[in-house]
Amino acid sequence: MHEALVCARTAQEQGDVPVGAVVVNECGRVLGRGENRTILSNDPTAHAEILAIRAACSTEGNYRLAGAVLVVTLEPCIMCLGAIIQARLAGVVFATPDPKAGSLISRMAGSEIPWSNHHFWMAQGVLADTCSTLLREFFQRRRHEKKIFKNLAER
Repeated sequence: MHEALVCARTAQEQGDVPVGAVVVNECGRVLGRGENRTILSNDPTAHAEILAIRAACSTEGNYRLAGAVLVVTLEPCIMCLGAIIQARLAGVVFATPDPKAGSLISRMAGSEIPWSNHHFWMAQGVLADTCSTLLREFFQRRRHEKKIFKNLAER
């Protein structure tokens, strides 16, 4: 999770939502890293999870990552859930739930979809306080900045 947190901080430094992800193999070797780049690249699919999975697939030379685990600072959304299933990841570890869009525990039980052709294990809560604080402070700053710009525009 520390590696994913480094990626999240990189996203934040670049002005994007601070979410980071890594894919590790059974031995714990990092196969791919990703940080949110949706704002920076004007790409709604540039979530940290997607970018980490793409990098890991490139490293492995395979679109399947059987045995690998995604470690991410925020509960994945439904788009990322689809990528997790398609990549055949063995498991997902996430720090903090996403009550608005999380698809593993918050909005749906994504690892237990009965019609899915792939199931995976999951764990949550690793460095949860640190990751949720990073996100909360990012969005507090964004709201404050919007308020300032709105006040300036009204003058």
